[in-house]
Amino acid sequence: MRNRLLIGCLLFATFYLLSCDHKPEQKNTRKTIDYIKEIPGINDSIPADVTEKGKVLIAYSDCYTCHKEDQRSVGPAFKDIAKRYPVNKVYIEMLAQKVIIGGSRSWGYPVMAPHPKLSFEDAKMMVSYILSMKM
Repeated sequence: MRNRLLIGCLLFATFYLLSCDHKPEQKNTRKTIDYIKEIPGINDSIPADVTEKGKVLIAYSDCYTCHKEDQRSVGPAFKDIAKRYPVNKVYIEMLAQKVIIGGSRSWGYPVMAPHPKLSFEDAKMMVSYILSMKM
């Protein structure tokens, strides 16, 4: 009789423990990081013909291999680039140079391949088109 009572108690305890969900409540403690560190500055206007030429140049380039207009892919979205940088001559030239020589660490770990065959003027038009997405 005593063995049956012991076995019954063990079975009851086993089923009780298996049926109860005693997992501690987990909270989402991940912090969201804004990877767009907006740079303050004055925005200039971009002529429509320059943005159109830049749009065509991007369409015939390999840019869309790593970039999308609205969402992050291998590299940042064009609209995120436009959100970060002011639209002015200094940043257009700096980013055009970066397109030509390539770079990394501005948007995390992806590395942008250099485009040495691209002229500086074409690169400026492409960057102008990208920055025009801010407006």
